[in-house]
Amino acid sequence: MNPEELLYCETHEWVSISDQGPDKIATVGISQFAVDQLTDLVFMELPEPGAEISAGDEFGEVESVKAVSSLYSPVSGKIVEVNRDLPDNLDTLSEDPYGAGWIIRLLVSDDSSLGPLLDFQAYQKQCAEEG
Repeated sequence: MNPEELLYCETHEWVSISDQGPDKIATVGISQFAVDQLTDLVFMELPEPGAEISAGDEFGEVESVKAVSSLYSPVSGKIVEVNRDLPDNLDTLSEDPYGAGWIIRLLVSDDSSLGPLLDFQAYQKQCAEEG
């Protein structure tokens, strides 16, 4: 996925929305900036498919040698798929955070939750300020 075409949370998750018939599917991951800040990843906790979550809800966590960071959903919906390969291959997040490093896919229940998300330019500005 092209990072410039994604939407971002202030908490560094990205989301890509695709239409699949009448449904909207959201693919969620964490940004390259987040991966770089966390550095050496050692553990990831993922949710189970079928869980209903709202925008802003915690859905898992990623742990590095430096810190444990919660993962937050950028949109509301039902988790339909989890990237089960990630916990055993955390290097994937460093190598391809916008492709093979996706974390969950949701069936979007309320796309009005997209409103407060940042576009690429606004997210880059936030990252620059965080340094």
